[in-house]
Amino acid sequence: MSDLNAESTAFRAALDAVRAVEPRIADAIAKELHDQRESLKLIASENYASPAVLLAMGNWLSDKYAEGTIGRRFYAGCQNVDTVESVAVEHAKALFGAEYAYVQPHSGIDANLVAYWAILADRVEVPYLKKFEKRQVNDLSDAEWAELRAAFGNQRMLGMSLDAGGHLTHGFRPNISGKMFDQRSYGVDAATGQIDYAALRETAKEFKPAVIVGGYSAYPRKVNFATMREIADEVGATFMVDMAHFAGLVAGKVFTGDFNPIAHAHIVTTTTHKSLRGPRGGAVFAGPELADQVDRGCPMVLGGPLAHVMAAKAIAFAEARRPEFADYAQRIVANSQALAEGLKQRGATLVSGGTDNHLVLIDVDKYGLTGRQAEQALLDSGIVTNRNAIPADPNGAWYTSGIRIGTPALTTRGLGVAEMDQIAELMHTVLGQTKAGASKAKFDLDPAVSDGVSKAANELLGGFPLYPSVDLGA
Repeated sequence: MSDLNAESTAFRAALDAVRAVEPRIADAIAKELHDQRESLKLIASENYASPAVLLAMGNWLSDKYAEGTIGRRFYAGCQNVDTVESVAVEHAKALFGAEYAYVQPHSGIDANLVAYWAILADRVEVPYLKKFEKRQVNDLSDAEWAELRAAFGNQRMLGMSLDAGGHLTHGFRPNISGKMFDQRSYGVDAATGQIDYAALRETAKEFKPAVIVGGYSAYPRKVNFATMREIADEVGATFMVDMAHFAGLVAGKVFTGDFNPIAHAHIVTTTTHKSLRGPRGGAVFAGPELADQVDRGCPMVLGGPLAHVMAAKAIAFAEARRPEFADYAQRIVANSQALAEGLKQRGATLVSGGTDNHLVLIDVDKYGLTGRQAEQALLDSGIVTNRNAIPADPNGAWYTSGIRIGTPALTTRGLGVAEMDQIAELMHTVLGQTKAGASKAKFDLDPAVSDGVSKAANELLGGFPLYPSVDLGA
């Protein structure tokens, strides 16, 4: 092992330690690396974290309880956690140009819940229940909490509809946010597939929401956050942006000016993986007016912060501050646009006609398929995607009529514009040769086609090795 580089030595030793306890887990971890190396990962919400990020999560910081905030913990012995969280906050603020950063959320959903409760606590204390003015929410009696819950139940949220590209956490019933808020959706223009800001403004004036949520999970265009802030101010709403999908494009200075949510929103949430290329986790950015409420995220919403994941976030934020990350972010969009153009040239129909960001949404109904059929046919051919609803989707949110694809992961591997055209050809081959079966899930695809595409995909990836510094051995 002494002849190996540091990263190979570290991962081999870690797997040896795991294998000594439960070999099936060690085998699954090693198999995951093998599978990712040999498949075209086009899931828009996935990426490849650096070895440094991955290694930062496997250490003794995992053993610590650290409820509270920096310097104000409910447990003793948290000085090293304070250092880790301080460094993560320092890098996060500098990276995004934010006044305040909270890096404790365990996921994007947790980050959104922290933001929602911070907004509600801030709004309830003054405009809605004057009797609670100047009081801390955490000090209220059970009876007073009952009144607050009633007030919270009457709060209104305006967010992007699911079929237009919104997210479940933006006020929809399967998520707790749909129970916290009376939600109404804004969508996209039927002709352009893009946000109709005039219609959004009219809906906001009629509905009078307490919160307007910007951001998306499957919208392939830029969002004008300056215009959305104007609308929020006109109706007295708090403007929140969920930038989980495109945080890397903000960090990499692809989205600037009117398209940078940090400059316009009252509060911004994100995941730290996806296009940001960090560990799975979340973060919240806000101005001083909401910072105190956000700091109560634990225990208001969160359990104890995961110090080992905050360490990995610090590494990812530090990596994203390097000049090469801005180049990476630019290449994500160039690749996404090249992939979109390659698909269009081969006859595919794209929602909104193209993309401004990291993702492309294909209307597979034009191939006579449901999203579920297309997703599985592509997976059988070595291309990993996910089915996704499209505007006014006739197949609903389970079977769908769309496939969502994204370029952050393959851009990390080094693939460029020329390779995106080859991938468009491979995808078109699969989708064009797949025939719908007896149900919305079943399909027919000649195994020779799927095997041929899988082989071609593997050959393409051979020139762009994943984690080339990591050798796990035979």
